[in-house]
Amino acid sequence: MKGTYLLIMKLHKDTSIMIGKQGVIQFQKGYYVYVGSALNNLYQRVQRHLRANKKIHWHIDYLLLFTEIVEIFYKENIRREECKIAQVLNRCFKNVPGFGCSDCVCTSHLFSGSYHDILRLIESLNMNPYPQHTNP
Repeated sequence: MKGTYLLIMKLHKDTSIMIGKQGVIQFQKGYYVYVGSALNNLYQRVQRHLRANKKIHWHIDYLLLFTEIVEIFYKENIRREECKIAQVLNRCFKNVPGFGCSDCVCTSHLFSGSYHDILRLIESLNMNPYPQHTNP
């Protein structure tokens, strides 16, 4: 299956995190939503994010060391829709500049907001809950 996915994460305390070449970013405790795509195998990509032991490669890998994934949503598609969804999220939530978007022209692919507001927006995007989600 190919598609776009959203990870909703909870950061339990204010934390400074070194994010690869981005450098140190100050994250405030709360909820974050990350938008990504997997045009080869969506299931494998999401399962990779859920694993505790993995090679740190993407910006999201650094953040996942400090957060708890609380929900995952996905949408099947054959074309990249992550930037389109990131633009919608950017209009509604605070972004983390430059996060997860080194291969596109988006401002960010990571956003923070209240849990209920994030869920409400995801509902409007017609995304499905990821069925095999289990916290690592």
